[in-house]
Amino acid sequence: MDLNTPILITGAGGFIGKNLVATLKTAGYTDLMLFERDDTPETLAEYAARAAFVYHLAGINRPKDPSEFYAGNAGLTETLLSLLDKAGNKAPVLVTSSIQAALDNDYGKSKAQAEQAIFAHGQATGAPVYVFRLPGVFGKWCRPNYNSVVATFCHNSANGLPLSVRDPEYRLPLVYIDDVVASFVAALDGNCTREVDYCVVPVVHETTLGHLAETIEGFAKNRETLDVPDQTPGSLEQKLYSTWLSYLPADRFSYPLNMHCDNRGSFTEFLHTPAHGQVSINISKPGIVKGNHWHHSKNEKFLVVKGTGVIRFRALDSTEVIEYHVSGDKLEVVDIPTGYTHNIENVGQDDMVTVMWANEVFDPDHPDTFFLPV
Repeated sequence: MDLNTPILITGAGGFIGKNLVATLKTAGYTDLMLFERDDTPETLAEYAARAAFVYHLAGINRPKDPSEFYAGNAGLTETLLSLLDKAGNKAPVLVTSSIQAALDNDYGKSKAQAEQAIFAHGQATGAPVYVFRLPGVFGKWCRPNYNSVVATFCHNSANGLPLSVRDPEYRLPLVYIDDVVASFVAALDGNCTREVDYCVVPVVHETTLGHLAETIEGFAKNRETLDVPDQTPGSLEQKLYSTWLSYLPADRFSYPLNMHCDNRGSFTEFLHTPAHGQVSINISKPGIVKGNHWHHSKNEKFLVVKGTGVIRFRALDSTEVIEYHVSGDKLEVVDIPTGYTHNIENVGQDDMVTVMWANEVFDPDHPDTFFLPV
């Protein structure tokens, strides 16, 4: 769809709306008509007359009185559709519903009524309609202590508060906000994944309340253990970690590391990964030599990012010394092969800073490190 297409978004200030608006803006869409709770009916009528595509995200899910469900969900939907009809506008309409529309409660019944109105509108006018029955949606900018357990758990964990789990075995389906928004944007070009009459987000994560709480609580502990959460692309844990970070208060973005300092400089472990080893930061004072050891299987990569140094190697059965000169002025990775004793010397006038990667997390019971001068 053309980037100048006028697009109406109701509920633009809500959780899903904010994420959708941000994505459309970064994609270059320039004519976004954002309708929010405090806007007037006249504004909605004006937007409905102009829109070439409608995202109807507005609704009620936590009213003071159950009757507000019907006014805020079915009623507002019917009002929007009547405004489109009055303007003779057959623009496509995408509406967010809920899997609770299949349940016998006021919220679900109000959502089901809104769905029926949308389907009837499509049949009567020929306008394309996209009805998404969403499970629990999670991601950045979702309000905690409202209607998302993920938002509440992330907020509590990030702020050092306890997580309340009533039934650890309770199963819940979840969809990530970025996956939801991607599906919504695809609908602009008429694309969606359908199951009978409904559109669905293709990626749904099934989990239990207990596993969800355990995973989210682990993110705070990872700062102490230095373990990096599973970042398998598309995994639930990867998406939960991105979400958890967004709930950190402004004064908790940073966390300290354990620096091992002496008169030679310092050595500080930075990151641990279960399958890809660890990253550490080594600082050496001028003239200092570190290392003089070798490994059977452990291997490393050194990257000097500040200062000037030389890395020396010697095969165990040889007297030949191999030298690599390194500098923060020319970033170059030096592999540390197995079976070579090696050291690194700061030959400059300032502290030398080296990023060191090892293929395994250090195990004091099996260090695989043997002293031998180069």
